[in-house]
Amino acid sequence: MIIGICGKSGSGKSTLARKVFELRKDNAVYLDIDKIGHDVLLLPSVKKELVSTFGESILSENNVDRKKLGSIVFDSRNEMKKLSDITWHYMQLEIDNIINQNKDKIIILDWILLPITKYFDMCDVKILLDIPYEIRKQRAIKRDNITEEAFDLREKASIDFDKSTFDYIIKDDNEELERKLVMKL
Repeated sequence: MIIGICGKSGSGKSTLARKVFELRKDNAVYLDIDKIGHDVLLLPSVKKELVSTFGESILSENNVDRKKLGSIVFDSRNEMKKLSDITWHYMQLEIDNIINQNKDKIIILDWILLPITKYFDMCDVKILLDIPYEIRKQRAIKRDNITEEAFDLREKASIDFDKSTFDYIIKDDNEELERKLVMKL
């Protein structure tokens, strides 16, 4: 079974995914796809292509600085697309490998961009965290130590979700509802 958990920045995707994983950890694998994306940035071929595309200003101590890169891509869907075009192939290889190695387990996919990938259609259960903007903004500012302006740039670069494609939609911080959903999975 593959469970897909989506929502915009600060919606609580990772918190919910970890709750499901903790409950099912003996038979589950948790994929934080953002983490896979971060790991891909460490590959020499990816670094070379990113520098070629975005310039050496994205480097700190000869490594890709995610904050510097983020300040470029979160401001523009076009720049975000360039980043995705460079990293997506490598991310897919890793995701495919993990899914293929764990077909007998519950696989939890945690990612904002899941609906625009092939993995969304592979999900047996699709959950959207549709949490209000102000709540998400405060969470992200605290969690990531960013400004309101930085959060607004993320929001601007974010995708919109077709709610009709999800099995479950969580609209507020209702822990009881989340608990019931987790128990059902």
